[in-house]
Amino acid sequence: MSFVQTTIQQQVRKLVGSSDPRLDEPKGDPGLLGPDSVAWLVHSDFTAMMVGGITALLLQMLHPKALAGVWDHSGFRDDMIGRLNRTAQYIAGTTYGPTEQAEKLLHRVKEVHDRVQGTLPDGTHYSANDPHLLTWVHVAEVHSFLQAYLRYCDPHLSRADQDRYFAEVALFARRLGAESIPLTRAAVEEYLLRMQPELRCDHRTREVASVLLSQPAPSLLLRPFRDVAMDAAVDLLPLWAAKMHGFGLSRVRRELARAGAHGIRAVMRPALRDTPATRARRRMQDAV
Repeated sequence: MSFVQTTIQQQVRKLVGSSDPRLDEPKGDPGLLGPDSVAWLVHSDFTAMMVGGITALLLQMLHPKALAGVWDHSGFRDDMIGRLNRTAQYIAGTTYGPTEQAEKLLHRVKEVHDRVQGTLPDGTHYSANDPHLLTWVHVAEVHSFLQAYLRYCDPHLSRADQDRYFAEVALFARRLGAESIPLTRAAVEEYLLRMQPELRCDHRTREVASVLLSQPAPSLLLRPFRDVAMDAAVDLLPLWAAKMHGFGLSRVRRELARAGAHGIRAVMRPALRDTPATRARRRMQDAV
């Protein structure tokens, strides 16, 4: 591995957090989904998950109650990288972790949600445990992950496997208390259309989006990666959501973002070998 690849690997690991050693044990434990799941495939690519994760946050914050949870209960201005880090660890642990670890992560998130509640500026009460809100956050997230995978990894993933992906990851949302979760691509698309009247973009939305998109790169080496990832994430938004945010990437900038994201993936794949997905598969193979 070259010096540049090694340096990128070290800095990316620092950005998303160190690998959890519990991914290696116990041997043969398939976790909540197992190695034959579509989720193990979709969540395995670092670049697609990075871009999709940023897109998910931009989509989620359009709901006033989801935004309020960030605005009132997190130091997002000073710790947006920490939020992305925790989200990455949660996705990796629940997807690839052994059963006990995944269950503990879900329980921990429920405990955090117990403390996240308050009042919107118009006096409306909100709670992170609201089943309706949990469904929105979940759908915005997994829809973004799948769209990123289709764009940057495998645009030919079958419609049946896409449906299977949504059905699989609904397990996590259900465990957290979500209800009426759409389980197919068609149902997800219909759900997003149905939710649009509830969504808003105001000065608070724009501030949180600005903080997210202007996060400084952890080093000069990763600055071009940051710039490309942010544009690629905006480009991945549904057109109606990008319009609500007021984003307007030119055609040239969109093409550059997509080409750049493919370039990032080409660099990252050989640099990041010891991923949660590879470690989970090794946990299964070592048991044979």
